[in-house]
Amino acid sequence: MPVPIPRQRAIPAAESGQAQGAFSPGSPSGEATGGPAGAAPAPHAATTPVDSTTNLTLLVIEDDPAGSLSVPEMLDAAGKPIRIRTARNLTEAERLLTDDVHCILLDLALPAPGRAATESDDELTTLKHVLRLAPRHAVLALTASGDAERGAEAVRVGAQDYLFRDELDGRLLSRAIRYAVERKRSDKAERRLTESRLRAQENARLERGLLPTPLLEGSSLRFAARYRPGRSRALLGGDFYDTVRTPDGTVHAMIGDVCGHGPDEAALGVELRIAWRALTFAGLCGDELLSTLQQVLEHERENDEIFATLCTVDIAPDGRRAGLCLAGHPSPLISRPGRPAELLPYENGGPALGLLHGARWPRRQVELGGEWSLMLYTDGLIEGHIGEGKERLGQDGMVDLVRRRLAEGLTGEELLRATVNEVRDLNGGELTDDVAVLLLDRTL
Repeated sequence: MPVPIPRQRAIPAAESGQAQGAFSPGSPSGEATGGPAGAAPAPHAATTPVDSTTNLTLLVIEDDPAGSLSVPEMLDAAGKPIRIRTARNLTEAERLLTDDVHCILLDLALPAPGRAATESDDELTTLKHVLRLAPRHAVLALTASGDAERGAEAVRVGAQDYLFRDELDGRLLSRAIRYAVERKRSDKAERRLTESRLRAQENARLERGLLPTPLLEGSSLRFAARYRPGRSRALLGGDFYDTVRTPDGTVHAMIGDVCGHGPDEAALGVELRIAWRALTFAGLCGDELLSTLQQVLEHERENDEIFATLCTVDIAPDGRRAGLCLAGHPSPLISRPGRPAELLPYENGGPALGLLHGARWPRRQVELGGEWSLMLYTDGLIEGHIGEGKERLGQDGMVDLVRRRLAEGLTGEELLRATVNEVRDLNGGELTDDVAVLLLDRTL
């Protein structure tokens, strides 16, 4: 009589190779076709991958003093014998559960540890114990003939399939073993994919939460920003920016770039941004603020080769002048009515943070005028290529590009979007470096 197989999933077509004989367990442990027995336990190790060169190994866990249970000799799809090991109890099974075991055939009549066969407030206690013992192995449940309900319950608990105890057939049993092994592999792959998706969603939520929210309440300045990380499918890179208004009415803006654009650089950029905001609200400005930020960088970086460039601007309450500090960073671009957009003076800037101990960053006073637009950016905006050659856009190319967009009447978010998109198009595709652009506007 054929072995009944649950119909939840289709089973592969029958393979050639009838049973070669019968195997009756004659000792507490053994193998039908050779292979190590009694090796060191590895209950949590991953099972050996199954391929055309691998012999399948079945671990039979049953207690049959009468010797009525016969496990037939079986062949796999390639015609190779399926190796069989037997264990009379769970303690012995744990010893035999080595890396090369692919599937477990468990007799559900086996009593749970410390429990007589007649004591069973939960008929599947033994199965649950085996599932905890071998979470990475395929498990076939062996139940009494006709007891399909108990077999189906075993599958619901975690077994890959069930078989009737007195209807074992070599050919169909070998199919059930391969089916169980492949189903377990499929379940593990699906679980890993689900876990990966959940981690990606969690990381995305975390990265969105780390992006800054400008604090400009009470200011007449308009704010816009554009951010594009260089890492594939990331939301946060090594570039960082922030804008806040302090109680005296001064608007402080900054933009920076940690060398590199991986997750470690992104984390360091977030630390520097948060430190900058805290220090700014504490009243630090200019050289004092940058010196303190350098100390933060030196304590938080992984090695001495990590550095960060930074540009800070503090705009007076009347909006007509600002203090500018550059730490190895490109100078901001300013545009004013009736005048072409140009870069702010960048002479006398200091080195990038983390390069020179005891460095100084002079603060330069800049006249802005009554109406203006100030754009801060990272070098990812200017280091993209132009076409297929090695020529890069550079600051001059960026200034020309922004001038054209301003002549078209673009401002705010539209200006930043068009600028970043054109830089990407000129590069012939996505930029490899992080890009951050911040725009502050004052209109009369």
